[in-house]
Amino acid sequence: MTSTGTLYTVSAPSGAGKTSLVNALAARCGGLKVSISHTTRPMRPAEKEGVNYHFISKSVFAEMLGRAEFLEHAQVFGNLYGTSSVWLEGQLGRGLDVILEIDWQGARQVKQLLPETQSVFILPPSQQALQQRLSLRGQDDPAIIESRMSAAVAEMSHYVESDFLVINKDFDQALDELQSIIVCQRLRTLRQQTVMSSTLESLLK
Repeated sequence: MTSTGTLYTVSAPSGAGKTSLVNALAARCGGLKVSISHTTRPMRPAEKEGVNYHFISKSVFAEMLGRAEFLEHAQVFGNLYGTSSVWLEGQLGRGLDVILEIDWQGARQVKQLLPETQSVFILPPSQQALQQRLSLRGQDDPAIIESRMSAAVAEMSHYVESDFLVINKDFDQALDELQSIIVCQRLRTLRQQTVMSSTLESLLK
């Protein structure tokens, strides 16, 4: 039998280290896929199509939305983001775990639609650390950084809606904590009954 995978949402304010942690987690944990969202925002210099995002126009996004192709969608800083429901269902059906990197609005939508989703929120250790990380990225001008900082406090207040909370003060420790969440879910009895069905059957003969 094939176990249905677990869906995780990971949310964080911009600059909290979410993407770096999620990529490191996917590299460390087998059977874990990171969903690639569709977005209307411009591609940044270091990004690649189909790797970081599927970059599409607002008109194409509207067409996909009209065909109900998104599990969730949200507008963040004036840009649209959405998760493909077809791709997601396929991965979970194969028994793979999937991580959605989405903001708290999207995480809330997903949790309402799929209550079994495990939601994770990542916070920086302080506002000062967050501002420093945003500045060191060198991707945005001071006005955009200030805008992101203003929005961050409001965003961070939604951590209370998540199932798990990770403080990214030390990268390696935060990564270990994220991995422990994945391992814990994989060891749940209902999932183990499916994954280890032959072993359990032989033990109980």
